[in-house]
Amino acid sequence: MIDLLVAGGGPAGLAAAIHAARAGMEAVVVEPREGPVDKACGEGIMPGGVRALRALGVDVPGASLRGIRYVQGDRCAEAAFRDATGLGVRRTALHAALRRCAAEAGVRVVPGRVAGVRQDAGHVTAGGLTARWLIAADGLHSPVRRALGLELPPGPRPARYGLRRHYRVRPWTDCVEVHWSRHGEAYVTPVGEDLVGVAVLGPGGGAGGYEERLAWFPGLAPLLRGPSASAVRGAGPLRRRAGRKVAGRVLLVGDAAGYVDALTGEGIALALATAGAAVRCLASGRPQDYEAQWSRLTRRHRLLTEGLLLARGHPRAAGLIVPAARRLPRLFAAAVHALQ
Repeated sequence: MIDLLVAGGGPAGLAAAIHAARAGMEAVVVEPREGPVDKACGEGIMPGGVRALRALGVDVPGASLRGIRYVQGDRCAEAAFRDATGLGVRRTALHAALRRCAAEAGVRVVPGRVAGVRQDAGHVTAGGLTARWLIAADGLHSPVRRALGLELPPGPRPARYGLRRHYRVRPWTDCVEVHWSRHGEAYVTPVGEDLVGVAVLGPGGGAGGYEERLAWFPGLAPLLRGPSASAVRGAGPLRRRAGRKVAGRVLLVGDAAGYVDALTGEGIALALATAGAAVRCLASGRPQDYEAQWSRLTRRHRLLTEGLLLARGHPRAAGLIVPAARRLPRLFAAAVHALQ
């Protein structure tokens, strides 16, 4: 019987499998997609995520990120990371590097899809395989989360979505730039010497396609004169909630464990952190500790993101976010440092 079955071969699932293999566990990843997998993602990895990749021995090319810059019209506020740098990296390059690392660690990746889950006191069966434990790392719309009855309503706030495209232009910044408008936000992330990714976040419904949403930021268009270098990819609704992170012999990690919003750009870092925590709890024979571990690892991110979304929901307060960050640079820097 397999020690650990992982549903989903994205960054969270592959990181969990690598941790498990290095802890002496036999790990198998079930993933329906072949090759490097692309996804609508801001592609900025915070310093904590960079440290987690290095600890795994994952070497991935990208653009060094010095900090975070908020932009609204002609006003901006900037905070550098403290004693560290982030990394802007194409999602496909990150996935390929993690797949190589997983293969070197002895992880098997098998084609398939996990939807239903059966478990008893000693094992869990999913995707035609049986294991002692299952880690669900199957993303924002996690079928495992739904199959276990852990899906909770997202709450009363309007649903938000993200759209991303790349442009073949030389980056003009070494920060992740967050451009604010009254409609939404645009994330600009350098990911190479002549490539930037632009992810636009905002409401769904009649808000229009990518070009219509990009028009919310008139100061950004002149900087994107190069040709588009990728198709538009979308994700959403972004907010997802799980009643529990541990259900019997199943642990939820990454986006499958719940997601607030992409507003603070912590998705990859949290995916890597929660994957490592879940495996450590299994290796120590205390899977029940993962609930508290997850809460501790994600608390700052959840509080800050919820606070920004609350302000975003009030038009008057939303217009004060960038001016406040500019007038209170120490407070803005403290918020950025809290997410490192």
